[in-house]
Amino acid sequence: MTATDRSVQLVRLAAEAAADKLADDILAYDVSEQLVITDAFLLCSATNDRQVRAIVDEIEDRLRIEADAKPVRREGEREGRWVLLDYIDIVVHVQHEEDRTFYALERLWKDCPSIALPDSVRQAAAQRAREAVTE
Repeated sequence: MTATDRSVQLVRLAAEAAADKLADDILAYDVSEQLVITDAFLLCSATNDRQVRAIVDEIEDRLRIEADAKPVRREGEREGRWVLLDYIDIVVHVQHEEDRTFYALERLWKDCPSIALPDSVRQAAAQRAREAVTE
């Protein structure tokens, strides 16, 4: 079994929203063969708690407007270090970069197939990397 078209659409919209708010290390995994509760995970990180919240808000807005999707569960918002958005088809993890390094979720799911993200997401990450080098 692989992630449904709807799941892939949600992942891509969420990844674009995260990139628009300057999220780092945006990755997506098809976990449908490993888990029965969801098809895909989207992981991204931010440098501070305020940015974590901004990314979460943008993802929620974008998915609501463009895909008529609302999370059935939202956890971790109060602390702002690791917010989980559960859309049933996908689960989005927005983590503070320190928590991302500590928990290393990508290590847990490394055997699952990656989901290709839109070019705009990769281009935004490449542009930020170039700007960081020149600073």
